[in-house]
Amino acid sequence: MIVRRLEDVVGTEREVRAETWTSRRLLLRADGVGYSLHDTVMRAGTETAMWYRHHVESVYCVEGEGELRDEDAATVHALRPGTLYVLDRHDRHVVRARSPLRLICVFTPPCTGAEVHDAAGTYPAPA
Repeated sequence: MIVRRLEDVVGTEREVRAETWTSRRLLLRADGVGYSLHDTVMRAGTETAMWYRHHVESVYCVEGEGELRDEDAATVHALRPGTLYVLDRHDRHVVRARSPLRLICVFTPPCTGAEVHDAAGTYPAPA
């Protein structure tokens, strides 16, 4: 059984910061459960382009307001508490945070914990 609190992750190597977001990685590949679970906060007034070529990501918004743009379909969706989106086709997308956006993210295959987006907005392929 794994029991972990957000406060146990903050300030450790499991808390990864980038220019537009902070990701608190509660479950990682080393935990051996087949997926990773991240509590991510997107900073207000920011825009982040992403493309998970090697992962499927499911995202559930629990706080804040923003929008999700599907770059391939050229559609925009409102993000607010209670919104779920799944990048099941490795969709290129942009998240715009109007206020701090708190998102619960699940990745398969699981992340190692050291990932940050490259110039294309993607994480490296799992080893």
